[in-house]
Amino acid sequence: MDQEEKEILQKTFELSEENNKILRGLRSINRWSYAMKIIYWTFIIVVAFSAYFFVQPYVEILDNTYNNIRNNVNTINSVAKKLPMSFQ
Repeated sequence: MDQEEKEILQKTFELSEENNKILRGLRSINRWSYAMKIIYWTFIIVVAFSAYFFVQPYVEILDNTYNNIRNNVNTINSVAKKLPMSFQ
């Protein structure tokens, strides 16, 4: 091997080392990105379920209020049907 071939081989080796460093960095960034996506979606799901359990008692109160109003309206309608025809 002459000097020119050694220089070409050395440059090729240096380029492959540089590429290896760049690829390792990209792989590391990819891993961190994947981990952050998992943390992000876990946070979103936990917040959604927490919000549901936080809001659930208020929704039940509204549902009970709606049912009470509906029952009262039905009672009023049944009493109105029993009244003489002139009051309807």
